[in-house]
Amino acid sequence: MSRTHTPPEDTPDAATPPATPLLDRLRTALPPEAILTDPDVTASYAHDMASFCPSGTPAAVVLPRTVEHVQHVLRTATEFRVPVVPQGARTGLSGAANATDGCLVLSLVRMDRILEIDPVDRIAVVEPGVVNAALSRAVGAHGLHYPPDPSSWETCTIGGNIGTASGGLCCVKYGVTAEYVLGLDVVLADGRLLRTGRRTAKGVAGYDLTRLFVGSEGSLGVVVRAVLALRPKPPEQLALAAEFPSSAAASEAVCRIMESGHVPSLLELMDATTVRAVNALTRMGLPETTRALLLAAFDTPDPAADLAALGALCEAAGATAVVPAEDAAESELLLQARRSALPALEAATGTTMIDDVCVPRSRLGDMIEGVERIAERHRLTIGVCAHAGDGNTHPVVCFDARDPEETRRARASFEEIMALGLELGGTITGEHGVGVLKKEWLARELGPVGLEMQRGIKQVFDPLGILNPGKLF
Repeated sequence: MSRTHTPPEDTPDAATPPATPLLDRLRTALPPEAILTDPDVTASYAHDMASFCPSGTPAAVVLPRTVEHVQHVLRTATEFRVPVVPQGARTGLSGAANATDGCLVLSLVRMDRILEIDPVDRIAVVEPGVVNAALSRAVGAHGLHYPPDPSSWETCTIGGNIGTASGGLCCVKYGVTAEYVLGLDVVLADGRLLRTGRRTAKGVAGYDLTRLFVGSEGSLGVVVRAVLALRPKPPEQLALAAEFPSSAAASEAVCRIMESGHVPSLLELMDATTVRAVNALTRMGLPETTRALLLAAFDTPDPAADLAALGALCEAAGATAVVPAEDAAESELLLQARRSALPALEAATGTTMIDDVCVPRSRLGDMIEGVERIAERHRLTIGVCAHAGDGNTHPVVCFDARDPEETRRARASFEEIMALGLELGGTITGEHGVGVLKKEWLARELGPVGLEMQRGIKQVFDPLGILNPGKLF
């Protein structure tokens, strides 16, 4: 079920912490405040925000501040054959950061320095615990822009974004995290430090190990430093909202927009269930008569003209109303409605199961209509919000976790939604990752040969299998 994120404790254990050979070895090179063993404290690090994902009890939580600290932890874990679960801010939705029994949780939130911002080469060098929004504000002061912006951008970390290859609202124009990671420093399972990639705009020397680590969910190594590409800061975007009588009509508008060659900075969709939930939570007064609400924005030199052209395409696809924002403040209000979608659906029932299925844009309408049928068949409320510009849908299953039968139907609907995504030529996850939640489905998507190759890669980097075991496959 959905969980509330608890800020980590920042205090050392009691004056007489437990002594074990593992902890004694860790303490030879780590300060006392870097090792947490109080069960009440370590329990708060046991899981991320995913539903239906088991988690274990860690032996300790380690909070390093330096690369050398991380290397010591991995060398110690290798010596004692102890699993290590790397973590960021634990805002993930797949169980990828969940602890296993007896593991060392390696929380990287204290490695939070922005080491360099270079306006000439348009790069930033950061530690993994840097919060996404903090980086965006820091580079913005230099007239630059770091585009990836997950919905949790105010709290999620760059290391976590890299681990799950996260996306965001702007990915229709600017792409996802993988496209901005130029190079990495990674501590391997045995404690060695590997440097991948480059600082230059171009480079094709050897295999692309950088891309291999992006999305690996901490199963191949621990990212301790990242070289990130930046872009010039774009003009403020201007948005519009278009109401549609059906999800199919809204999806047709998305197809027309993309086919016409427009490149909006944002193209998001909310179905009627989501609109009602957002209104109930925020009192924004969104039009509840609509069956689908499409939000679009441009950050071009003349966004009003681009919005007018896009609005005409929406009307041609059957939009019943097209309402452009008059200024940046109104635009931000519309975008806040979209960012509120997931917490609003969770507030509706108290428990949600958030799916993350990406399909070809041309099959977006089939996906949404299929989810509607699944909701009816299982007698559940399932709201859909989507990064419509790239076909990434987030069906959100709402249910009462106190009701075993309803919980069973929620899980069954979740499985059917993933099956539908594959049937439509899509993938089981566009940006949330696999973790524990979707490991069985990953095997179905990859097939036996693909799975064998991926396990072979894992064996090369982590021959003892101590890095984030039980995740992915």
